[in-house]
Amino acid sequence: MKVFKFNSATPFQYNFAGKFTAPNAEWMHLTRQLFDFELFVVTKGVLYISGNDNEYILEKGQYLLMPPFTWQHGYKSSDCSFYWLHFAPSSSYDVIEADAVGHEPDSISITIPEQGTLQSYERMVVLMKQLQDSERRYGIKCLNNFNTSVILAELGAQCFSRQRYNNSDNSSQLYNDIADYITLNICSNLKVSDIADYFGYNEKYLTTYFKKWSKVSIKQFILQTKMEHAKAELSETNHSISQIGYNIGYADPHNFTNAFKKVTGLTPSDFRDSYSKRRLYQE
Repeated sequence: MKVFKFNSATPFQYNFAGKFTAPNAEWMHLTRQLFDFELFVVTKGVLYISGNDNEYILEKGQYLLMPPFTWQHGYKSSDCSFYWLHFAPSSSYDVIEADAVGHEPDSISITIPEQGTLQSYERMVVLMKQLQDSERRYGIKCLNNFNTSVILAELGAQCFSRQRYNNSDNSSQLYNDIADYITLNICSNLKVSDIADYFGYNEKYLTTYFKKWSKVSIKQFILQTKMEHAKAELSETNHSISQIGYNIGYADPHNFTNAFKKVTGLTPSDFRDSYSKRRLYQE
């Protein structure tokens, strides 16, 4: 797999971005040649797209980064939705093989594999929505460039984090299993004791172990995960505040509002209103 290594000393150049929703189940991506980078982040369904001679299948929570001069086209009907971002690096970039990527982060570079599964799909959705809101609300070039840089830095960080855990020893598997279990059961009223019982470990041991890997307690990780899901729903859907709270385990909407404000500093309504503008395409 190709990996793109960008110099992050100066901001990336934002060109344009939006969210696309297929108008029907028979839609296929048009045929064209790219003249800048394009990032896809799929939010619904499956996108079947080809770049030169390579065919890609992208599902919800997955991304694809296509470089300039790629001939892209849809090769199969795609009933899907996705965010897209066209950008250019501020300087030259390198294309390297995955096995040449180091295991420690580079303070001046952003390294991104051409495709993969996002570690935190919700964070990317919120950042893509914020970029579009800023572009429509202000239209300030430097702000768009910095927001684009934040998105790519976040993507690089998620890729590095996933690589770090995948390349570590087997003791990290329990951490991954716990994190996955929390994500899959985010609508429940999760307790540390329940998680410990499920995995068959002493609660104190599991708490110490998890904090070693994540740098936060299990309780804090549960809360952060719930709020990331909430922010994505507030950005991506028109669901009511009470429905979003219920979807992440809050039967009382007031408790959800209080917890959300404690973490983000904003009420759910204020958060939704802060980044309400986006470009929606159906062409």
